[in-house]
Amino acid sequence: MKKLKLYLQQAYRLLVKAKKKEALVWNDLKKLHSEAQYRFGVYEKEKYIEALFKIAEEVPISYYYMIYEDSYHCRVRVAEAFPTDLTTDVFVLAAHFNNILVNGGVIINVQSQYVEYHTKCELLIPLLYPGELHNQLLRHYNTSKDVYWAFQKLLIENEPPALIIADLMKMYEKENSKEK
Repeated sequence: MKKLKLYLQQAYRLLVKAKKKEALVWNDLKKLHSEAQYRFGVYEKEKYIEALFKIAEEVPISYYYMIYEDSYHCRVRVAEAFPTDLTTDVFVLAAHFNNILVNGGVIINVQSQYVEYHTKCELLIPLLYPGELHNQLLRHYNTSKDVYWAFQKLLIENEPPALIIADLMKMYEKENSKEK
């Protein structure tokens, strides 16, 4: 019976107009945050949610979840106001991440001097599979913690980007060997 209900829901969602599809996913996104009892604020007119999560121990930060351009977007600033003398290293570290990330990318705003981790997925995926909103949120959150850690190593400890990525790869290898 559950499979039939899911099938009928998916069929309905496929047949509605584009604006209605966006509204359905937007409502699913608000419902997800409400049911999970996250600390969040909803901005209806702009169609985004700002949620507060800890990116590191004792470091709460705002995460943004939004619907636009037929996509579901997750964004977080992982570094604010980096020194101009580290701009080259910031770009190198971002390039390393963008080469290894499967989902999303690290974006640098040179004018405002911040670094952001951003993911997006086509609206059709969370439209048909509402659980995918939460999956995408979790993937974004977990990866953002690693991106944040790496940029903190660069900006606070002044560690070279290649060593930061090497350390991160070792951590991933260690985690993968524990899982097996």
